[in-house]
Amino acid sequence: MSQPPPPATAAPPATAAPSATAAPQHTGGKHEHRWLILAVIAIAQLMVVLDATIVNIALPSAQRDLGFTDGNRQWIVTAYALAFGSLLLLGGRVADLVGRKGVFLAGLAGFAVASAVGGAATSFGMLVAARALQGVFGALLAPAALSLLTTTFTDPRERAKAFGIYGAVAGSGAAVGLLLGGVLTEYLDWRWCLYVNLAFAAAAMLGGARLLHPGAPDDRPKLDVPGTVLVSAGLFCIVYGFSNAETHAWSDPLTWGFLAIGGVLVTAFAWWQTRAVHPLLPLRVVLDRDRGASFLAMFISGAGMFGVFLFLTYYMQQILDYTPISTGLAFLPMVAVMVVVSVLTTNVLVPRFGAKPIVPLGMALSAVGMAWLTALQTTSGYGLHVLPPLLVAGLGLGLIFAPAMSMATAGVAAHDAGVASAMVNTSQQVGGSIGTALLNTLATTAASNYLSGRRPTPQAQAEAQMRSYETAYWWSALFFAVGFVVTVVLYRRGRPADSHMNDGAVHM
Repeated sequence: MSQPPPPATAAPPATAAPSATAAPQHTGGKHEHRWLILAVIAIAQLMVVLDATIVNIALPSAQRDLGFTDGNRQWIVTAYALAFGSLLLLGGRVADLVGRKGVFLAGLAGFAVASAVGGAATSFGMLVAARALQGVFGALLAPAALSLLTTTFTDPRERAKAFGIYGAVAGSGAAVGLLLGGVLTEYLDWRWCLYVNLAFAAAAMLGGARLLHPGAPDDRPKLDVPGTVLVSAGLFCIVYGFSNAETHAWSDPLTWGFLAIGGVLVTAFAWWQTRAVHPLLPLRVVLDRDRGASFLAMFISGAGMFGVFLFLTYYMQQILDYTPISTGLAFLPMVAVMVVVSVLTTNVLVPRFGAKPIVPLGMALSAVGMAWLTALQTTSGYGLHVLPPLLVAGLGLGLIFAPAMSMATAGVAAHDAGVASAMVNTSQQVGGSIGTALLNTLATTAASNYLSGRRPTPQAQAEAQMRSYETAYWWSALFFAVGFVVTVVLYRRGRPADSHMNDGAVHM
């Protein structure tokens, strides 16, 4: 998700985004409260990110309690992903139109209510509806939070520190969710994996209501209704198609059909954005090389990192017989490395060397970590075999997330901050959906191929699982290798201070 130059809103009126009217008003928090605002934003972002994995930990208990089938189980995850992934761009634009404080607080309140409904669910349908509602309000909350960060921290050095912390939270939230979900499920009840969001939301709402400034930019854009319909429907079809691939064949019309329709709709959306008077996603936001590289970096890392969190979780619980709590604790060293590296990267490395060597290096290290995990065996131990590649992967992801998030929103005019922030979240969310579907399908196929012609003894079953994990790790390594090539080619050379983004907003 670097130390980019200040966005257009940080510059004096003379250098702000061109406008016939006065310079856009500041829509972040009070200058003296900016670090408290960072804490509020980080709490909100952590709630959204950890919600994915914390619910995964609670799924087996929820299934036993509510009595739904294995075939329906995926909808607890898919309902959230469909709503969240398809509505992110709309949520970002709404933040630009209505005002980021109002949208941020509304997103928090709605997410809390949906979480309470889910925790109190008495049926499968009620839980799925609550998860979809969480996705809707998460799509409002996530881009509003990132755009608030962008407009609040305008000093380059402080912005680097802020994005380092934010990137660490965004990157490590999944692992925190594993640990928290394990504790709540084991010692309380699966419902608390949803109720806990009320505490996060309450803290963020109190801080946000007190610290944030109301209002939207003076030159706020109008809503592009055709573009909104096209991209929302297109992303819905793509996320649904890949999610459906986890339980159906790729040849199933519900898989390839939705993927094809989604591709057509997204292509039509891209064409419409070149002709719309008030485009939902102005091309000036995505066609800048550094921003485009950052969006792709978030997409690829979102797909690849599931090789760590998803399949390594299965390995530790099913092969090493770890409890949910032990599994969460096993990820903490990786989280610690990501936090330290994210802050160090944006404050020391990127200002000195620029994003071009740093993000590609993160991709390469992540690929090495994934490839290293393929050496795991049924007899492997944590200290000697699991921890080293986990630390290497954490180092790589720490070099990717914070610089990519910061560069993706640098130099964006105030009226585009929300949609640019939404593109960051959309890239990671859609990448994660695609990665999950592809890796699950490939892993399942590898396990089936191994068992073909063999007696399904416990030893054979365990070896089949190991083959499936190995396949997922190799493909994750391939994702990051592609990310290495893409970021090497696209990122500009030189430090952020030398970038054209210093001039303010990028225009077509």
